[in-house]
Amino acid sequence: MTQNELREFLDEKVALYNNPKFIESDPIQIPHQFSKKEDIEIAAFLTATISWGNRKMIIKNASKMMDLLDNSPYDFVLNHKKNDLNLCNNFVHRTFNSIDFQYFIKSLHHIYKNHKGLENVLSIKNNETDYKNAIHYFKNIFFEISHPQRTQKHISDPLKNSAAKRIHMFLRWMVRNDEKRVDFGIWKSHNPANLSCPLDVHSGNVARKLKLLKRKQNDWKALSELDKKLRKLDNLDPVKYDFALFGLGVFEKF
Repeated sequence: MTQNELREFLDEKVALYNNPKFIESDPIQIPHQFSKKEDIEIAAFLTATISWGNRKMIIKNASKMMDLLDNSPYDFVLNHKKNDLNLCNNFVHRTFNSIDFQYFIKSLHHIYKNHKGLENVLSIKNNETDYKNAIHYFKNIFFEISHPQRTQKHISDPLKNSAAKRIHMFLRWMVRNDEKRVDFGIWKSHNPANLSCPLDVHSGNVARKLKLLKRKQNDWKALSELDKKLRKLDNLDPVKYDFALFGLGVFEKF
């Protein structure tokens, strides 16, 4: 395919999957239960954090998380007492357990109290054009209070060559706003042009078949390679092609 043919093909797939019907089977349905900005971003961050494995199980366990937070995540994060965290004692999603969940609540409290919230701590600095250093900075902030060593594995670090798939998915949800009502677009201080595609097995395999990606590992170097190709197709909204790559891989077994 020529670049124009590839763009046309992928744009058709974006149009097919980037619509409200997509929400019905996707973990993004969890933050869509809320209307307050802070509730949306906390629900989205926690949901994205456990978004690996079976999608139905992700949705089920993310719903359980919201129940444990009294379906008022921001209020719970801000105003919980120590004993309230005991409610989370039996929570587990794969390797993310109650110890991790309790720490995430404490760290989010710290971020909203002392760092002006998630939108601020994930901001890109110094005119950079991707979130590599922003995510590294965010991880440092997230673990600057006393924390269990085991929990660090649940926040990826691009400076260690991680593609940080779940954080990029969370960023897509928060930053993109194309009037399709799937992504929220509530982080007005961020620029969609700087977003990267959440790179996983599905999107990576499809990208390789379409010759958008040569590198075999799904790591930060691969993400940078994919960024360059997708930004040539749409430099203002490159991550819209996540819908195409994901849809082709998961729904069409491309």
